[in-house]
Amino acid sequence: MSVLVYLNSNNGLHKAALEVVTYGKKLGGEVTVITSGSADAGLLASLGKYGASKVLVDRSLSGEDNQQLTRLIASAAVSTGATTIIFSHDLIAKAVAPRLSVRLKAGLVSGAIDVPAGDGTVKVNVFSGKAFGSVKVNSGVKIISLLPNSFQPEDTGSDCGVEEFNGNAGDAKVKVMSTKKPEGEIPLPEAELVVSAGRGLKGPENWGMVEDLAKALGAATACSRPVADIGWRPHHEHVGQTGVAIRPNLYIAAGISGAIQHLAGVNGSKVIVVINTDPEAPFFKAADYGIVGDAFEVLPRFTEAVKKFRSAGH
Repeated sequence: MSVLVYLNSNNGLHKAALEVVTYGKKLGGEVTVITSGSADAGLLASLGKYGASKVLVDRSLSGEDNQQLTRLIASAAVSTGATTIIFSHDLIAKAVAPRLSVRLKAGLVSGAIDVPAGDGTVKVNVFSGKAFGSVKVNSGVKIISLLPNSFQPEDTGSDCGVEEFNGNAGDAKVKVMSTKKPEGEIPLPEAELVVSAGRGLKGPENWGMVEDLAKALGAATACSRPVADIGWRPHHEHVGQTGVAIRPNLYIAAGISGAIQHLAGVNGSKVIVVINTDPEAPFFKAADYGIVGDAFEVLPRFTEAVKKFRSAGH
């Protein structure tokens, strides 16, 4: 089996990139990584530690045009004889993987959460994470996008070779004039710990409690949709069905009732802790741990307990 892994390396190598390379290695056979942009060769070579046999990089592409990326990956797939192509299940995968599926006449499994079983079926989330499904692809070439934070990276090897690659991707039809990205924050899709809050905090001036707990834990911050809609927090922090879908190891929600749209984006969390004054809040039904109490009292005490625990050397 020959495996091709696409990853976006324009902003360094995030955890999701290491996950998909490790995932590709678990499938067996040689793993080739295809990327574009100006990433440092030494950084790309480090992917060998996670299972890559070599890295192909097309430095003529910025990676901002989805049609170009489709042509690049298709060219790399033909060049390497790849029978399986792996993406991280992000915005790029959602735009490029279906195009690539049509171009290569390849079956597509979107949002995988485990390696294929012995019979070739792949486990996926269905119905917004309320159930699991098994998908089997019978085509000669298969495409799989892996949900972030569903597979642990494994550093078991050594650096690999990095080769320049001409994907003959053609001219870009999209020109990006500018981009605005959050700085100094943990990207939500990759965060293992998340502290979130809703309208129960009563106003943006009270968000310091959330940020203090997040800082003590080394966590990312998030919010419910109403909070983002009324401008208390930036929209990139909105988690839920219409926002960012996350799968952290720990999700702490304060002052969020737990509407079904919110649950759809966070119910992949391994542990959910809910803080709410209303004992009948729907979120408690999905919680692993629940605290019936006022967030204004619970969050500071929670933060203090974390700091005390950390200061004791844990």
